[in-house]
Amino acid sequence: MTGEILWSLRSECPIPPRLSPHADRVQEWLAGELLPGLGLALDGVALQRLARSGFARYAGRLYPGATEADLRVLAALFTWFFLVDDACDGRGRPDPDQIRSLRAGALALLHDGPRLRHAGLTGPLRRLLVRAWREPRRRMPARWRRRFAEAVAHHLDGTWREAVNKAAGRAPGVAEYVELRRATSAAYVSFPLVEFVTGRPLPGPVHQHPVLRGIAETGNDLISWYNDLASLERDEAVSGGHNLVLATAAERRVPVETALGLTAERWRASMRRFVELRAAVPSFGPALDEAVADHLDGVANAVRATVDWTLESARYAGGQGRLVDVSGSGRRG
Repeated sequence: MTGEILWSLRSECPIPPRLSPHADRVQEWLAGELLPGLGLALDGVALQRLARSGFARYAGRLYPGATEADLRVLAALFTWFFLVDDACDGRGRPDPDQIRSLRAGALALLHDGPRLRHAGLTGPLRRLLVRAWREPRRRMPARWRRRFAEAVAHHLDGTWREAVNKAAGRAPGVAEYVELRRATSAAYVSFPLVEFVTGRPLPGPVHQHPVLRGIAETGNDLISWYNDLASLERDEAVSGGHNLVLATAAERRVPVETALGLTAERWRASMRRFVELRAAVPSFGPALDEAVADHLDGVANAVRATVDWTLESARYAGGQGRLVDVSGSGRRG
């Protein structure tokens, strides 16, 4: 039933699919060079499964206009966040203090660079973040780097709060979970990377405009809830109720099958709101409107990218291999 819902929502998604022409070459680089060179404590089967997850193709769907060199940077960053997610969200997950220490180490590197070491971030995770952060740190202004670091802090704070809940055996209600999921999804980390690709960081007041904030929030929900649908089988075993379907079932006292349908309807309603908000974006003047349009396209691409990548990635049980109906070549359609 979950697979049918995922494919149904994909068919209803009004956002057109896009994919970088460099995605497959960067995926080959990631699988053949980046991952084997990190020194991960994984056997060959686990490393191959990680490679087949297709993180570079995911990045290529989010940032279809990126150069091949920049797509390597983005794929490395995505790999870092997925490795952190795996470390914090499995049966052998670290305790909250370990996550807090990881947060401190990551922020120290993002703010101060790689010269100073922190005990919370070591080994392959440190090497990967040092490599992935080098180019954004060199090219982007300080205000953008601070905003990116704040998004990472928000994400890892959410990961820590979820770990605290799980350690206490506490499942959140729907409203609390929705707010927490906006942090654990890392969507707010991916949105600023549009500005890295375009080289045009937006001023803070533009980011804080109510309509743009609403678009980012709604886009995050669409990404998060689609992932919750795809991850339901695993989450029933390890999430401690941290899944929108499970939170809905518990709060409304309905079977999980009923909660699946309710979650799908909630996704559809949020997609309608997303479309309405995009149509309501005001002009910010000729000097900013093109950069704002790129940002909005980036949020939309992230939503559609998550839908398509979820259905092709070996990371999820429903992954069916590469989708063949992707249109576009990195140009705006």
